[in-house]
Amino acid sequence: MGKKRKQGQKQTPSSQLAKTEETLTLQDQLNGDVLAKLKAAKKSLVEDEQAKEEERQARLVFERKQREKNMSFEELLEKYGDQGSKF
Repeated sequence: MGKKRKQGQKQTPSSQLAKTEETLTLQDQLNGDVLAKLKAAKKSLVEDEQAKEEERQARLVFERKQREKNMSFEELLEKYGDQGSKF
């Protein structure tokens, strides 16, 4: 029995052209104006997300303080119990 030999693929000019087209990135294909607009949109979205997160954190802190402010004496005693210092 003879061994089968694998034939190496010869690269034709058309396959080399396809490789160079594959290496082009999206940034290479877009105009500078479009790329700048996309970057500006991304930056504004990130800033909006950060602002929303800060607002959410502030609201949570406010709500926690309001809940504690509105606790009855019994609830405060249950929560803090004997943790207070005695004179």
